[in-house]
Amino acid sequence: MSCSSLAASSTRRLEGKVALITGGASGMGESTTRLFLQHGEKVLITVRRDEVGRCFCQEFNSPESISYVLCDVTCESDVKNAVDTAISRYGKLDIMFNNAGVGGEGEPGILACTDESFKKLFDVNVFGAFLGAKHAARVMIPAKKGCILFNSSVSSVCCVDASLHAYTASKHAVVGLAKNLCVELGQYGIRVNSISPFGVATPMTTNALNMTKKEAEEFISSSGNLKGAVLEPEDIAQAALFLASDEAKYVSGINLVVDGGYSLTNPSFGMALKSLFS
Repeated sequence: MSCSSLAASSTRRLEGKVALITGGASGMGESTTRLFLQHGEKVLITVRRDEVGRCFCQEFNSPESISYVLCDVTCESDVKNAVDTAISRYGKLDIMFNNAGVGGEGEPGILACTDESFKKLFDVNVFGAFLGAKHAARVMIPAKKGCILFNSSVSSVCCVDASLHAYTASKHAVVGLAKNLCVELGQYGIRVNSISPFGVATPMTTNALNMTKKEAEEFISSSGNLKGAVLEPEDIAQAALFLASDEAKYVSGINLVVDGGYSLTNPSFGMALKSLFS
């Protein structure tokens, strides 16, 4: 997307705002970064590798609108530096999107789930999100305004895979953290919400499934409830855009589930009936 196309957006819902997006160069984070830029926001993204951030930001040829910082979200000094960098480069921080996360490794049951894998997943998905919120709040509380978002999962509201205990528990924890922070930080004019997507064919998902993007989309859609539509990273970006914009000025403490009704369904009884009469 060129600078001209960014400027051509007819409705710039984030004009003048500044966002920090963890993991903002890949998957849902990348789509959110692109959409936020389109709507007039200045964006600082965190990446793990310098070449990834440099290559992604050069695509826009707009250093005044987008930049990156190296950050391990499990390291407090890195997260503190990311927030401080947003302030030093852009003068403020309006939106913190704790997007960075890792998936489960598909351990076949609790007995095979290793301590190391469980702790590693919680370090990134929960502790990393906590650090992002903590340091965003550090600068938002004096400003008496701000928006903190978390990327969770449909696993926060239903059981998608009975073997992914660490992943499911971590996503429940993220939603709980968001709700608790909503109560505290609302006193300072800061809104806190989470987004819980159904399966999205991001690079992390396709790698885990060992499928191409098209194969992963077909597989995910076949198991979903809402037919005729494919959940894409851009859909999650649109959810983040709404929650970050002034259109959601009184929306706080919600877990926005974007799953096409998947979490409302349980096919077990219907399948049993079909087998009974087949």
